[in-house]
Amino acid sequence: MSEQTAHFFVDEAGDLTLFGRRGKSLLGTPGVSLCFMVGVAHVLDPDALRADLAVLQEDLLNDAYLKHVFSMRPEAEKTAKFFHAKDDCPEVRREVYKLLARHDIKVQVAIRRKCQLVEQSRTNSRPPNPNSIYDDMVKTLFKRCLHKADQNVITFARRGKSAREEALRQAIRRAQDNFERDVGIVARRLTKVIPSVPSESHGLQAVDYFLWAVQRLYEKGEDRYFNFLASKFRLIMDFDDTRSGKPYGTWYSDGNPLTKEKMMPVEG
Repeated sequence: MSEQTAHFFVDEAGDLTLFGRRGKSLLGTPGVSLCFMVGVAHVLDPDALRADLAVLQEDLLNDAYLKHVFSMRPEAEKTAKFFHAKDDCPEVRREVYKLLARHDIKVQVAIRRKCQLVEQSRTNSRPPNPNSIYDDMVKTLFKRCLHKADQNVITFARRGKSAREEALRQAIRRAQDNFERDVGIVARRLTKVIPSVPSESHGLQAVDYFLWAVQRLYEKGEDRYFNFLASKFRLIMDFDDTRSGKPYGTWYSDGNPLTKEKMMPVEG
């Protein structure tokens, strides 16, 4: 029996900043990421996840051991407002990861390596369009996701000052078109696109934590967070790892799980 409503949550990690003044590459500059990632979390029971994260947040805010941690204070507008892996202290992260491990969540991640984007920019004599990169990653992530349930609800984290709802809807429609063309199955389902922010969406808080784990693996070589949740990652698409000669890069799945030893080091 198919799922009646599939709930997806989409966020990003890193940035698409490539060049500074006079066309100088900013890779290696403090605060500039080495990769850009987009993640999709398919949450089977978003109401249960919302309730559990809310209870956990309240428990942590009332924990005497953590009461003097600045990120826990309301004026910091961090953990007291919503969970965010980069800002949360290690004790909070541990509890959030333990909670996520108990929930039925399926995660896909698309990755672009910025060293390759810099090289492509120089070859083409023009920088890439960040929105086009993002939309192409979204299109690929959703290509085989939207035909299984009777309807889909997709919550996107707003990008900057613009929700870009129509562009995202077009990317979703292209994903459905490509699936129908390649597989021959009609993929049209009622699909609702909702722009939101993490403070208003516990699903977005969850996908942020999954992305942070992948980002730590790729940019810091630290795999303990990723390994703890490895069974939740259904597909990781490393578009710029073309060591195998495949133009679409290297894709990791249950049949070819990602490990620190397998992945191509990220250049800075």
